[in-house]
Amino acid sequence: MPGTKKLVIVESPTKMKSIAAYLGDGYEVLSSVGHIRDLIEPKNLPPELKKGALGRFSVDVENGFEPYYVVSDAKKKTVSELKRALKNANELLLATDEDREGEAIAWHLLQVLQPKVPVKRMVFHEITKDAILAAKDNTRELDTALVDAQETRRILDRIYGYEISPVLWRKVGPGLSAGRVQSAATRLVVDREKERLAFVSAGYWDLLARLAASASETDQAFDAKLVRLNGERIATGGDFDDSGALKPAVKAVTLDASAAQALTIALRTPGVKLEVSKVTSKPYRRSPAAPFTTSTLQQEAARKLRFTARQTMSVAQSLYENGYITYMRTDSPSLGQQALTAARTQAAALYGAETVPDAPRAYKGKSKNAQEAHEAIRPSGDTFRTPASLASSLRGNDFKLYDLIWKRTVASQMKDATGSTASVTIAAGPTGTTEHPSASGALAEFGASGTVITFRGFMLAYEESKDEERNASTDATESKLPPLEEGQTLTLLDLEAKGHETTPAARYTEASLVKKLEELGIGRPSTFASIISTITERGYVTPRGQSLVPNWIAFSVVRLLEEFFSDLVEYDFTAEMEDDLDRIAGGEANRLDWLNSFYFGSDKHRGLRQVIDNLGEIDPRVINSVTISDDITLRIGKYGPYLEVVDPDAAADAPPRRVNIPPELAPDELTATKARELIDAPIVTDRVIGLNPENGKEIVAKDGRFGPYITELAPAPAEPDVPAIAAPVETIDPSTGEVTVPKPKRKPAAKKVAAADKPRTASIFKSMDLATVDLDTALRLLALPRTVGLDPETGTEILAQNGKFGPYLKKGIDTRSLTSEDQIFEIDLPGAIELYAQPKYGARRASSALKEFEAPDPESGKAIKIKDGRFGAYVTDGVTNATIPKSEDIEEIDFDRAVELLADKRAKGPAAPRTKAPAKKATVKKPAVKKPAVKKAPTAAAKAATAKKAAATRAANAAAKAALNGTVAPVTAAKKTAVKKPAAKKTPVKKAPVKTAASSVAESAATTTVASKAARPE
Repeated sequence: MPGTKKLVIVESPTKMKSIAAYLGDGYEVLSSVGHIRDLIEPKNLPPELKKGALGRFSVDVENGFEPYYVVSDAKKKTVSELKRALKNANELLLATDEDREGEAIAWHLLQVLQPKVPVKRMVFHEITKDAILAAKDNTRELDTALVDAQETRRILDRIYGYEISPVLWRKVGPGLSAGRVQSAATRLVVDREKERLAFVSAGYWDLLARLAASASETDQAFDAKLVRLNGERIATGGDFDDSGALKPAVKAVTLDASAAQALTIALRTPGVKLEVSKVTSKPYRRSPAAPFTTSTLQQEAARKLRFTARQTMSVAQSLYENGYITYMRTDSPSLGQQALTAARTQAAALYGAETVPDAPRAYKGKSKNAQEAHEAIRPSGDTFRTPASLASSLRGNDFKLYDLIWKRTVASQMKDATGSTASVTIAAGPTGTTEHPSASGALAEFGASGTVITFRGFMLAYEESKDEERNASTDATESKLPPLEEGQTLTLLDLEAKGHETTPAARYTEASLVKKLEELGIGRPSTFASIISTITERGYVTPRGQSLVPNWIAFSVVRLLEEFFSDLVEYDFTAEMEDDLDRIAGGEANRLDWLNSFYFGSDKHRGLRQVIDNLGEIDPRVINSVTISDDITLRIGKYGPYLEVVDPDAAADAPPRRVNIPPELAPDELTATKARELIDAPIVTDRVIGLNPENGKEIVAKDGRFGPYITELAPAPAEPDVPAIAAPVETIDPSTGEVTVPKPKRKPAAKKVAAADKPRTASIFKSMDLATVDLDTALRLLALPRTVGLDPETGTEILAQNGKFGPYLKKGIDTRSLTSEDQIFEIDLPGAIELYAQPKYGARRASSALKEFEAPDPESGKAIKIKDGRFGAYVTDGVTNATIPKSEDIEEIDFDRAVELLADKRAKGPAAPRTKAPAKKATVKKPAVKKPAVKKAPTAAAKAATAKKAAATRAANAAAKAALNGTVAPVTAAKKTAVKKPAAKKTPVKKAPVKTAASSVAESAATTTVASKAARPE
């Protein structure tokens, strides 16, 4: 019988708490904690399905691209709780996010829960009381077009990755991956590095003059730059191409160092006239930036707050779920009427009515694949809360991002900043006669400009940051010129010749990469954060400061994809796929037709399957090689990149010489000159340091696969003299006359090298240089671990040594970490005893607390400290530990916040003990029945037959029961039987009934899964 409450399901626990507070007692709000099911991994498919059409991708590409979904073990408990709650509900409201992902989560919930009560879709863009109450009264049906679009993306990504990634594993290296968007993003970063590698810098000079109306008016002096010489424009950085030459269409003169210096001397000559030849003025106007979309929020947070894209989305998610901002995944920069009114009202109240235009400003998206489904990201509610009013409730990164969003939203509805820009041209010369032709009788023109903003408008609230521009002018945005008139004579205070070099295109930062991906229409802004994280985690790029530097492995991956999968990494093709997926979301295209075209091919597209089937021969050596010069080749090997050079004087069959590349060397820095420098550098490996005075063995410095180290080598032993074995002599038995030949004696076997004879080795410290390690240091390293002394209480030896996790002391099984490797040699017995006197995880670490508060905790009465633990920073009073959210800055956590975190932790109570999921027991793949085989004893035939029959019966029953529960328990069942009755080992064939029982249940489950999917209305 249906209950009296309505069940509301959201995807986030935080969102659940916020909504529950607004809906009241008549509703029960629960969270699915994201997706409850997903495509199963092909390796986890039931055995009978692995060889069929599902076996390759868990998607039946031969029968309508039907996916095989499975509820993960981690979500079975959640599903059970949701089903239990649904039994007591009279209505189900699916309140997941209103986008493709949220719609797909809602559809999966519907398929798994199979509700028998009315189902409605509840959507909202912000979590405020008014928005939630309005949403429950304005529900809609599930949007199957959005579900189709999301499912198509999921299937597409599975097929793309599972077809291409194995090619990368075989031809480039293990653990690599290819993806529809990540591969295009990797190509962008690699292409930019190739531009930088091919770039040739060009040098050019100009003159910078310091001028004033007179020598006494230096307080109004201004700078002017040389712009023309004898009527010809002076070249600037933007006039040169990447080869270091002037662009073909550019008509300008280039000054070299000698010409610039000669012209400087000539213009400094007394009597050279300086006169204002032209003064112009034009109005200045600058408009505010549009409110944030997902993409622009990621870009601006990276520029202003130094946030990564993932960090930005994590903090924004927290702000949204706690009701501070509207939904953070949106392509639309527009604001609703409620937000327009709130922004205009707040701007007028804070900055004056004169800063607000008569009519609201309207913005339209500029991205290639913009979807206008939501509002822009803005503060929630019909009245925006100012950052100052939230200073006590928002902290750290949460506060910083809210402040950014609030300022941008309010500024977007304010007037333009206005002013005027004055430009002045100063004529200098003619100069006198000089030796240099460029400076003799020269007429030079200098230019200067200044902008004065008379009405700041939106700039009172916010000013957008800009990415670094290549060869951009360094002139100040806002500067002022003194009042000047045409014909006015000026005084030269200083004149300087300045040399410049053109710069290559800047590497992508997270902000500029997000911007480029959006411009090209590749991917969705909501996925940009995960894309950048993926290419970083896969080792394709390495962040260096704000820049994304590609690794050499990315060059190999991109080369293979460009040569053998060219269509799939073309920017336009990838963007067209996004357009197609958007058409599916809008109900304008059929998902099945599109997937068939992509995988099997059509008139427009060759099809991924055809490309894979006709790859041809891929030479890994060619793919993983980059030619640096005629005789130097870079190879990307299993353990990293290295240079390979052929010695012309070496024998024809001699292997080429190999030189490691320093890991800190960026690809664009590996020029032919740098490569030659690395090759010609003295070899410090296998350097004989000296002889060990104790045993006469050589101490050698080596550079190995895992880093530099010291080893001790004994001289090669001399070949022992083996006595010649005499030829066998024939003997004749006098009584029988039989001739016998004795068997030859066997050569004695070579003695094995004892473990004690193996050479000693020791890694050098991080502070050491392999090229400068001396004999004394080497001997000390080889002698480790070092005996510090004996514990006076127990007499146990205390050792100082280096380990996997750094230097440490060892006393029996008790260890203590040292602060540096040098302490291994420096610490004495009193210092070691003092270190051991401190608790391992108590007082010693307490002394290095990140932050301490003077006042004690009001509940426990103990001191509160902030510490750095294994899983991040946390607040503790010595009894209760509370993790500090990653979005909060430790420096900004005050005493009140620390007390609040501890109180919240106490209110939650102790964490429930972890219990192993039943499915994990089934992961034991090695049946224990094999063990008794060693102890097998002969038994009576009748007894053995009875044991076999009983074991088989129990195994079959356990298998059927386990299959119904979604586990593979027969292994455990067989294990128990084998321990009790070893005789069961004789009948491994009896496992067949187990497989049959499990298979029948699995087939039934698979049929249900596919059938439920097929039953969805198209």
